[in-house]
Amino acid sequence: MSFDGVFTHLMIEELSKELVRGRISKIHQPYTNEIILVIRNQGKNKKLLLSAHPSYARVQLTNIAYANPDTPPNFIMMLRKYLDGAILERIHQINNDRVIHFTFSRRDELGDLQNIVLIVELMGRHSTILLMNQETGKILDAIKHIGASQNTYRSLLPGVDYVEPPKQDLLNPFTTNDPVIFDRLSKAPELTKNYLQQQFQGLGADTATELAFRLNQAPNEKLRVWHDFFQTLEEKLSPTLVLQEKKDFFTPVPYQTLIEDAEIQTTETLSQLLDLYYHDKAERDRVKQQGSELLRKMENELTRNKKKLMKREKTLADSENAEEFRQKGELLTTFMTQVPRGATSVELPNYYEEDRLMTIALNPAWSPNQNAQKYFQRYQKLRNAVKLIGEQIRETKEEIAYLESVLAQLEIAGPMDVEIIREELQDQGYLKKPAKRQKKNKKSQPEIFYATDGTEILVGKNNLQNDQLTLRTARKTDFWLHAKNIPGSHVIIRSNTPSEETILEAAELAAYFSKYRYSAQVPVDLVQVKYIHKPNGAKPGYVIYENQKTYFITPEEEAIQERTKKPTA
Repeated sequence: MSFDGVFTHLMIEELSKELVRGRISKIHQPYTNEIILVIRNQGKNKKLLLSAHPSYARVQLTNIAYANPDTPPNFIMMLRKYLDGAILERIHQINNDRVIHFTFSRRDELGDLQNIVLIVELMGRHSTILLMNQETGKILDAIKHIGASQNTYRSLLPGVDYVEPPKQDLLNPFTTNDPVIFDRLSKAPELTKNYLQQQFQGLGADTATELAFRLNQAPNEKLRVWHDFFQTLEEKLSPTLVLQEKKDFFTPVPYQTLIEDAEIQTTETLSQLLDLYYHDKAERDRVKQQGSELLRKMENELTRNKKKLMKREKTLADSENAEEFRQKGELLTTFMTQVPRGATSVELPNYYEEDRLMTIALNPAWSPNQNAQKYFQRYQKLRNAVKLIGEQIRETKEEIAYLESVLAQLEIAGPMDVEIIREELQDQGYLKKPAKRQKKNKKSQPEIFYATDGTEILVGKNNLQNDQLTLRTARKTDFWLHAKNIPGSHVIIRSNTPSEETILEAAELAAYFSKYRYSAQVPVDLVQVKYIHKPNGAKPGYVIYENQKTYFITPEEEAIQERTKKPTA
């Protein structure tokens, strides 16, 4: 389901109960299109997320942790100027549209009470958040500045009059009286999703499809079905996540048109539902945005090193022919008088192989002696190269393994992990260190999971965490797991005698947090920490080990989610 007008209506009711009369204590802008307002109400701090993301626009309470930039953006400075300490007086929706007004009251520098309205418009790629002075109707600032050259209907710039989005001449399903609703439903040539959307405001595709289905189930009781549907939304809310094979949906109550042959999960509140639905999707998108430079850089480095490896392996293969080049040079020197000038090749008896004839390629522009010297030079070059090439190949393979591990970590990283990975790459010389000394990021911590029996399992999410976890945090008697010869996370079982069930659950975590998380039969090595060693000068996250036991695991995301909850006694 999209965040349509119906869902907006229900969300505002939920937020009003939780937030109205609360006071703003903190304001942050963790990402380009998203604002977090920390509102103190009913003795608790509650985080209100306002998102103008082109794909994930929404408003909700959230429990997800967000990183805050060192330097606050200009829009946040404006919000803090007008809203810091303000009281939330009212949250209301414009008709049944996806436009929400948060009205705040606050005394200005002169002590006069002023009302400021924070407006959130949830309209796909046109979504925006803006601050307006209620008395003057003028925009104080907007999260996206839109000038007349970009939108001829209205401008969203500081100082201009706020103009509402274009209105649709449709009926509000929550406020329209029964005779009008009955008239529209009765006149329909066919009650379809499209017809309902053309008559009533704020019905998303999923809601309109569900409503049309229910109305057609009882064609002679249209008004009763209509009232039952909206009464259920208002009084019997059951936030539902529908997991289909190819797509997920969120709905305020179970929709009959979606739940057949699908897995469903329910939550207590709409906000919890949105955290469940959007968390991974939005996280991946944020990581993609923040980590796009890192991904591009690492992919280029990986391609360059793979080409380098191919060249070095070819040099090693050629070195096996070094002896043949020496023999050709000696044969040309021995039988120089028999080598015709200007020839492209010559056959000479090879006294190294019982005088069998050997065909030797020649450069016709060179003398026999020059051709012989060229063969000796090639022999000497390969002989010198073979002394270094083995070490170079080993170093290049280690470099490739490291780059693949970074790419795998970027795939599973959260937004707060990206900056840690960036710092690691700066330390390793892949990225330039900023000229300006930046505030040191707080070290991110390994993720904590729990086995069925309550045993703690720690999972590193980047190479620095992996090193810290395996070499410093873990006890020598703890057990360590890692996908075998596959980039992925270090996993530690905090026990010296884990059960077989705990080992299998930890192995599933190691398989899931690896490059092959969606594969079947992922090999995972288990070994006690005391058998792990990090070679001198090795890249972050690289270790060697012995005495391992290998398990073959097929990870399942649902089981991984269960591991985040600590079992109750």
